[in-house]
Amino acid sequence: MKKARIVILNGVGSAGKGSIAKALQTIAAEPFLHVSMDVFCEMLPPAYFDHPDGFVFETMQQDGKPSVVITTGAVGERLLRGMRHAIAAMAAEGNDIIVDDVLLGAEKVEYRQLLAPFDVYWVGVMAPLDVLETRERDRGDRLIGLARWQFNKVHKNMTYDLEIDTSKATPLACAQMIKRTFSL
Repeated sequence: MKKARIVILNGVGSAGKGSIAKALQTIAAEPFLHVSMDVFCEMLPPAYFDHPDGFVFETMQQDGKPSVVITTGAVGERLLRGMRHAIAAMAAEGNDIIVDDVLLGAEKVEYRQLLAPFDVYWVGVMAPLDVLETRERDRGDRLIGLARWQFNKVHKNMTYDLEIDTSKATPLACAQMIKRTFSL
């Protein structure tokens, strides 16, 4: 069986990870599965959003602007841990995978441990905060202030194989850069 390749797209919500993943799927030489943290979170019953066992979203003020703090409870932690283990299980079966995630803490270490047997490419998906906040407002499906809260946490203590700025390139151009850099 071939060794799976895993592209981890890490960035703030609204950075463009999902759009890049879809573009990369269309241009990669071989099929890549797209695993999105958002899709896994949607598996939870709606009652676990704004619930202490699931995910609690609290709007605070940061620099005079809204900042949405997320607290993850036991059920939410279990879900996200299960997602990481599911990714490793799919890769163990030889599936190439693009992971679209927002890494904020200890999960960074867990990913590195779980995915050590595979070829993993770490991609930092970035954009200036003002661009992220504009996208957040324009999308209409995001909590306003989420990007602000995540901004200084997502890339902290991360070493990337590639960093891309989505304010300077389209999703397709970003995908082409990833494909070229990692010979996908």
